[in-house]
Amino acid sequence: MKSILLSLASLLIFSCNNKSSNKLMSDPNQPPIANKIPKELKIHGDVRVDEFYWLNDRENPEVIDYLNKENDYYKQETKHTENFQKDLFEEMKSRIKEDDSSVPYKYNGYWYITKYEKGKDYPIYTRKKESLDSKEELLFDCNIMAKDHSYFRLVGLNISPNNQFISYGLDTTGRRQYNLRIKDLKSNKVFKEEIWNTTGGSTWANDNKTLFYSLKDETTLRSEAIYKHRLNTSPENDELVFEEKDDTFGVGVYKTKSQKYLVISSYSTLTTEYQILNADNPDGTFKVFQARTRGLEYSISHFENSFYIVSNIDNAQNFKLSKTSESNTEKANWVDVIPHREDVLLEGVDIFKDFLVVSERENGLNKIKISTWDNLTSYYLPFDSETYTAYTTSNIDFETTKLRYGYQSLVTPSSVIEFDMITKEKSILKEQEVLDVDFSKEKYTSKRLWANASDGSKIPISLVHHVDTEINSNTPLLLYAYGSYGSTIDPYFSSVRLSLLNRGFVYAIAHIRGGEYMGRQWYEDGKLFKKVNTFTDFIDSSKFLINNNYTSPEHLYAMGGSAGGLLMGAVINMAPELYNGVVAQVPFVDVITTMLDDTIPLTTGEYDEWGNPNDKEYYDYIKTYSPYDNITNKMYPNLLVTTGLYDSQVQYWEPAKWVARLRDLDKNTSKLYLDTNMDAGHGGSSGRFESLKEIASVYAFLFDLESINK
Repeated sequence: MKSILLSLASLLIFSCNNKSSNKLMSDPNQPPIANKIPKELKIHGDVRVDEFYWLNDRENPEVIDYLNKENDYYKQETKHTENFQKDLFEEMKSRIKEDDSSVPYKYNGYWYITKYEKGKDYPIYTRKKESLDSKEELLFDCNIMAKDHSYFRLVGLNISPNNQFISYGLDTTGRRQYNLRIKDLKSNKVFKEEIWNTTGGSTWANDNKTLFYSLKDETTLRSEAIYKHRLNTSPENDELVFEEKDDTFGVGVYKTKSQKYLVISSYSTLTTEYQILNADNPDGTFKVFQARTRGLEYSISHFENSFYIVSNIDNAQNFKLSKTSESNTEKANWVDVIPHREDVLLEGVDIFKDFLVVSERENGLNKIKISTWDNLTSYYLPFDSETYTAYTTSNIDFETTKLRYGYQSLVTPSSVIEFDMITKEKSILKEQEVLDVDFSKEKYTSKRLWANASDGSKIPISLVHHVDTEINSNTPLLLYAYGSYGSTIDPYFSSVRLSLLNRGFVYAIAHIRGGEYMGRQWYEDGKLFKKVNTFTDFIDSSKFLINNNYTSPEHLYAMGGSAGGLLMGAVINMAPELYNGVVAQVPFVDVITTMLDDTIPLTTGEYDEWGNPNDKEYYDYIKTYSPYDNITNKMYPNLLVTTGLYDSQVQYWEPAKWVARLRDLDKNTSKLYLDTNMDAGHGGSSGRFESLKEIASVYAFLFDLESINK
């Protein structure tokens, strides 16, 4: 009742205060004008006025009406590109092998396969017992399961040790609140018990009847507790195993590759902690592996009678590998296996009976090192490209001598490769097919450039274009970046991107600070009180491309999503003159207000990334770059902003408010659009083909600015 009264109140205020705008809002040929209801936000003796705060109410029909009218305006303004968008969609779709399947992998006596069928949006999960020639057993056909849902996602498939039961998570809103279910693979029936509001992840104890899972807080969606469920019992009777009371931490549960230990992980931006329990004893008590210590990050792998730990202990900024016994897991007992290296980032390990495989990053490039345990043999896999991505994939079997890894580059479709660690022979198990008779790797060229940052740092840029594209100041160029959480955007292949390259666009990725492309320090130099480096790196990369005649401000475009959307917002406040157009996807643009609201999902867990604005020092710093708080009366680039109504990571009202405030200014972009997916969340549409329509609309926006319409 309270929410209804509030909605009615806001509706009355809207009608009384802004009668003149109603006509505009009802005309799709005119940009919608949001009602202004000033709200004072006071802290630290500072007052910010947010005139569009009222948009923070998903249940308010006036809010939904405004979003719909923004959508109507966007559709009307881009109506002339509708046929082109359809052509782009069909073109992108035609490159994808519709009847496709994954490389099978073997686990506990079964081969598991994920496949797609022609004309269908969602995957089909199957398995075959012992041999790939055996009869196929259907696990899930997501196309049938998704039939009555506008959004559908199945995650967390987890098989019981006896191969009879499978647990899984379902999300039908896009808000990442998963409904946990269990299926009996013998009878093909789903158990009646249903566990709501989970992360979707779960793991079985070795008794085949006890399932551990993580539950979310209903409001913040923080993963806050681990519960234990027994088959054929009501979830109401599930036992609380562990509650993570520090609201800056999340929590999860999994089983080691050895299948011997159940593991509870507690994690924040800068600190981790693990608890272990023998999987044969699900009613036992979890033991802390190493108590959390502020700033200590570690991960654990179990093999035979030992644990292997990747950590930043003893100021190992780029991480190192240690080993300890099962019985003495505290850090005082950790012994170095691979010491810390100043110029090499240790990203992870894969353990085999006879080999240790180490994933590293040096000078921005992925490296995979293979060593025997006695170190008599040690070598790196050879990669010749100037810019590429390599990574280990599913390596479940300890006993095997064959390593599976993936490889791709900006011009090379992704491949899954099997490498014999003894003979050093490799075989390509699968290479992504590009169903385009005109496609060949030789028609495209890629390179890595180094831009000069304002503080003297060198910023890597990975770049690709068609060999026939003439590079000069008239060349359209799309520059992409992310730059947060230490997340690195490696140069990857995209068949969808060919639609840009074939029409004369150059595509580039700026590996800016805030990611870990150049090692851990690269991340440290792009967060908290150094966050502005992320934005200036992108601007300096843009200037480098312009000054070196790769493009010009009239033909340079920028794109980023989520925290990369924050990047877009900050950059166009700082240097709008550099870009003809910008695409901001699900952008995190109202940083202060969000980080002051600990009821919003993700807020408390991100203080170590952005800083806590309840602290005046952080408040003042964030205020210098928060996009929503720094809009001024200036000419901005053409702007396309996308969001999802059910986004749990960046709430829809951030981009909505941002667009409303930009639109409120006298000077503004010649094109300013807000596109809200009313049925999805942070990741957009769930179907593999539906998502292509969203990409087609983005590309059409860019092509329209370049007057490319075919």
